Formats: sequence, structure tokens, C-alpha cells
Amino acid sequence: MTTSGDEERSREAGGGGSSSAGGDSPSPNLEWRFNQTLRNVQGLLKGRSFPGKVLVTRKSETINESISPRPPEHERSYAENYFRKGEHEPHSFEKEGLGSGSSRSGSNPSIARVPSVNNEVASPDTQKSSFGARATDSARVTKFTKEMSKPAVILEKLRELAWSGVPPYMRPQVWRLLLGYAPPNSDRRQGVLSRKRLEYLDSVAQFYDIPDTERSDDEISMLRQIAVDCPRTVPDVTFFQNEQVQKSLERILYTWAIRHPASGYVQGINDLVTPFLIVFLEEHLEGKMESWNISQLSPQTISNIEADCYWCLSKLLDGMQDHYTFAQPGIQRLVFKLKELVRRIDEPVSRHMEEQGLEFLQFAFRWFNCLLIREIPFHLVTRLWDTYLAEGDSLPEFLVYISASFLLTWSDKLQKLEFQEMVMFLQHLPTQIWTHHELEMVLSRAFMWHAMFNSSPSHLAN
Repeated sequence: MTTSGDEERSREAGGGGSSSAGGDSPSPNLEWRFNQTLRNVQGLLKGRSFPGKVLVTRKSETINESISPRPPEHERSYAENYFRKGEHEPHSFEKEGLGSGSSRSGSNPSIARVPSVNNEVASPDTQKSSFGARATDSARVTKFTKEMSKPAVILEKLRELAWSGVPPYMRPQVWRLLLGYAPPNSDRRQGVLSRKRLEYLDSVAQFYDIPDTERSDDEISMLRQIAVDCPRTVPDVTFFQNEQVQKSLERILYTWAIRHPASGYVQGINDLVTPFLIVFLEEHLEGKMESWNISQLSPQTISNIEADCYWCLSKLLDGMQDHYTFAQPGIQRLVFKLKELVRRIDEPVSRHMEEQGLEFLQFAFRWFNCLLIREIPFHLVTRLWDTYLAEGDSLPEFLVYISASFLLTWSDKLQKLEFQEMVMFLQHLPTQIWTHHELEMVLSRAFMWHAMFNSSPSHLAN
């Protein structure tokens, strides 16, 4: 149980920002996550500016030390252990920095200042190992293993674990469960997957494996557009230039579009298949993605992988259908909310962008359309999607906060740029050298702002 002192500190830090859906009392899970995230952000930023408080003295460390073997955790379910007499604290820092900083940020969130990421060049070894211990340390693996071995997985508990990252070898199973594609009951799981995979195979035979003479003009046009877009999918990753990989993408996308006529195929959905394809291929191929040879897989295995991608894509988009219908009103709504949130968090940046005549639609539409896949290095995408899928039905809402955190990473830089420079900068963001360290900062800030602002939505009102 959380102590009364912990609850009091959580209330002070959150400023009433976390509340349950139906009442005024804060949710314990949200309080824990918020308090943990404050520690996490402090540990990550170490000396950089923080809402309402200058952080603690920076230690002299190498980048490998700053990405510690046991990085800070903002996981919802581990609060009790986390707060025991400073146990597992990611970095030693002044108590005043935590208390005063968190209190002030909660009491006056409208003046929150945004820390800028220090884009230090990480060594290749650092980038390879930068998934970090959060998703792979023995304690977390043990907790995942325990949860996954239950006769019926408790999905809420699994979401709490997955939010901070899933061990790569467990990711296929966890993602299927989080999306509701595989049932929590282990006795039913294989039977459901087999039935769904056969259903996909039947759909491919019915809709894709037919001559063009049996398609309508609209269907022919849609298939041609998909065929054009598949080679453009993640162009900087060689694996996706493989002809067999592109053919799998084409089958998945066309079958999905035919079975979802309300939206059909929309450019950008092709990007959304790629994390699923990589994760489910990892169950069957070893080594680095660059060395994979999909032709060594049997047709049955490839069909099963495609089916898993198809159903997971369907489950993902079920929660954001109006993002891809005519005029994409769901995305336009998120862009508006992002603009209002940025104005609330960082008024100087918001004012500068407005003075320069920069519209959020000019850059943020692609962010929401492709869920930031095109904006970060591809090796970080699956880690980002662990959090996406853990959010469940709340993902569209949380995307606004992730996008605000992502944008305001470059708060100081943006204020120095004029219109054309800003457009070019936001279309070619300097994230090529990012590691999980920078991504965790984005997620931590997003969670913190969500806890601070989401229960006070008046600043997002029309």
C-alpha cells in the first residue's frame, strides 16, 4: 500500500491533475505514475531546466553512464518498491529539487518550461544497447513472465508493465494481448489465433488473389496506389525494399482496405503495418533485421505473420476510425488540440509560431497520420509502440501529449527560426542519432503533462 505521506506528496505534485473518470478522488495508479515520472524526468535531465525549478547539479558522466544500466522507471505498478527509502533511484539528487520542483510545476502548470534534449552523438555500441535495462532487467522480465504464465492474463496489469517497454522476445505475445487480438485466457488463445489466421487467408483468396477483371474501377485504382506506396514505406530501411516484403505489405493493406470500406486505403496506413511486421517476423528470424531473409520462411509462416499484422492493424484502427475517413476529421481534431496544448505549456513558442504564420497542420498532420513513425529512427519505433498499445482506447488522447513533448524538445531552437526555416526544420527533424534515452524523455514529459492537464480540459475547449 502507498503510505499517506506518499499520497500527500502525489497530490502536491499532481496539483489535482490526475483524477478518476467518475469522481474527484485521484486514482492511485495515476498518482504513482505521476510521482514516479517526476523522478524519472529529473534523473534524465540532470541539471537542465524543469517546470518551475532549476534541476540538480549535473554530474560529470559519459553518455554510457547517463544511460544507466538500470534507468529510471515511470511504470505504474512498481510505485511501492520505488519509493522505499530511495531504493532504485536512477540518480542521486537534491531532495529540494524533487519537492520544490514538482510542487511548483503542479501548482502553476501554465508556466511550465520545456527542457531541450541534448542531442549528443552516441557511440554505435550505446545505440545498440540503448534499449536499456528497463525492458530487459531480470526483475521486469520476471514480472512479465509471471503475468504471461497465468491461465488468464490480467490485461490492466499487463498494460502497466508494457507502458515502460516490453522485452523484445515477449513483444509479439504481449502486443496480441494488448490489442485484443489474442484472448487473455490461455486455453482459448491458440484456437482463436488459428481461426483468425484462416479467416485472413480466406479474405486474401476472395479479394486479392483474383484477376483485375473481377475488381471495380475504384478497387483497381486503390490497388495501384498501394503498389506505388509499398516501395516508399520506410525507404531508409533496406529490409522494406525487399520485393517479397513489399508483396506482403500489399496483401495486408489491400485486404484491410476492402474489408473497411468506410475509409478504404489512405496513405500513411502503410507505415502503420511496419511495426507489426517487424515484431511478428522476430518470432521466426534471428539476428539483425538487415540480415533477415524472408524467403527462408514457409508460405504458411508468412501467411500467419500477415494475418497477425492484418488483425492487429484492424484492432489498432478500430479506436481511431475517423482518422482515416473522408477529410480525416479525427486527425484534424488532434492537431487543434495539440495547438491549444502547446499554447498552454509553452506560450513563447506558440506565439512565435503564430507570428510567423506557421500552421500546425503543416507538420503535425503527418505526425498523427503516421503516429510519428517517419519522425524517429526506425529502431525506436517498437519501443514507442509499447506505450501506444499500453494506452489502449486512450491512445488518440495521449498522442496529443506525446506530440507536444516531441515538438517542444526543440523549444529554444524553434524560437530562433523564421517561417521557412521552421517548416524545413520540422519536416527534417534531427532525430537520426536519437537513442532510447531521448525517447524516454519524450514519453516522460508526455505522461507528466497528461497528468497535469488532462483532467482540466478547459484549455482544449473550442
